[in-house]
Parts: sequence; structure tokens; C-alpha cells
Amino acid sequence: MQLINGIKERRSIRKYKSDKVSKETIEKIIDAARYAPSWKNSQTARYYVICDEKVKADIAENGTLNFSKNKNNINSAPVLVVLSTVDRISGYNPDLTPTTDKGEHWQSFDAGIACEAFCLAAYEYGLGTLIMGIYDEKKVADIINLPENEKVSALIALGYPDESPKAPKRKDIEEIAKFI
Repeated sequence: MQLINGIKERRSIRKYKSDKVSKETIEKIIDAARYAPSWKNSQTARYYVICDEKVKADIAENGTLNFSKNKNNINSAPVLVVLSTVDRISGYNPDLTPTTDKGEHWQSFDAGIACEAFCLAAYEYGLGTLIMGIYDEKKVADIINLPENEKVSALIALGYPDESPKAPKRKDIEEIAKFI
């Protein structure tokens, strides 16, 4: 994959083939994603890979704030990845005081970088992903026994795509960039 092509061609996938995704392939994706930059190289992203249908169904039913689209997305994907971050490291000093006035913003920023790296790596391996942000953090954390020092950052559906969505219209460069 040429990087620019991957950025432009990757899509949010909501329909998946029933084909299993091998542990080896998922490990290769995580291996690539772990190179995503992070605050002071803190590497706080964590990946909880859920292949067990009962656990996925539990998250779909009890951890999606009754958002039916996410229930369907989770149930249709062969794999669900819960992306978490170790809390209060990104953007914080060792004494847990914020380094900047952004507070937990850097933690979310690092999670977003890690998430996109994961999704682009998945695309390289012929897999589709969907990043979901509507979830009940406490319930998801309880279901997967997330350590207390981590926070759920996103849910990512993963599998072989059974659709090829078109790219949504993008804003013109003149609308999004200002040269000063």
C-alpha cells in the first residue's frame, strides 16, 4: 500500500464477511499500530481483541447505550477491538499534575493516533474497520475486566469487508486550510 492511497481509500465498514481473522494477522496489525507516536513516547494504547461471540454479544447488548447501529456493527463483525489508554500519563507530569492546560485531551489525542494507525494497518491486510464512539464506558470496562488505571477510548469492529462504500464528499482545501 502506498500511504497516501491507504489514507484516501480506507472506509468505515459496516458489513463483514463471516470469515475468521487469524490471531497472527491481528498481531501484525497491532505490531504496526504500536509505532504510532504518543506523548513523550508513553505508548499508553492497549488493544483488547474480542473474538468470543458471547463477549461481543454482551458488549453489543449492554455496552452500546442501546444504539442499535452499534449493536448491529458489533454483532456483524468477526472481531471487536476495545482500544483503551492507560489513564493520566499522556499530558501529565510524573506527580500526576497536568503538563499543559489540555488535561486529558492528550490522552484522547494519543488514542486517536493509535486508532488510525490500527485501522490503516488493518486496511493494509485487506481488513475493514469501523471506529465506534457511542458506548457505555463503565459497562464495557466491566465486561472485559479493564484495569482501573485504563479508560476505554474506542470500539473498533474488524473483519473482511462485505461492502465497498464510496468516499463521502470532502471539503475543499480552501475551506479547511489557512496559510499564514
